[in-house]
Amino acid sequence: MSKLIKYGTLFSSLWLAFVLFSSFKELQNSYSLTVNVENLRNSKGVVQYIIYDSEVNFPDQDLKSFYKKGKAEIVDNRSTFTFKNLPKGEYAVHILHDENKNGKTDIGFIKPKEGIGFSNYQSIGLNNRPKFEKAKFAVSKNDTVSIKTIYL
Repeated sequence: MSKLIKYGTLFSSLWLAFVLFSSFKELQNSYSLTVNVENLRNSKGVVQYIIYDSEVNFPDQDLKSFYKKGKAEIVDNRSTFTFKNLPKGEYAVHILHDENKNGKTDIGFIKPKEGIGFSNYQSIGLNNRPKFEKAKFAVSKNDTVSIKTIYL
């Protein structure tokens, strides 16, 4: 009986070491992406940060279909958020200046009432609608990007 316990303990220890090594290896191959947003029109509410890893549902006006999402407070009309543990790949970022903190893009007559922004976009309009293909960028190291907030 003691041999069985001894081998069971050894097996459990080896299995735990394998799991920990696999987790460490996965973290070694992941990156952080810091997103900076400046020149917000005020410091009301929060900034919602949404990152997509494919063109499916990009951009999601309801903020429900995405790869990862986070939010950060606004201080002096600026906000910063860091996405962690991103595998190497192509991503696009969408931000929302959620002034009333309701977690969604409020739409007036056709256009958003609050500020929005997308990676690689300085403006948006009928001829320059957000598309994943234009907004995407590669993540293969820890990096920082800045997103311009657009008020329509």
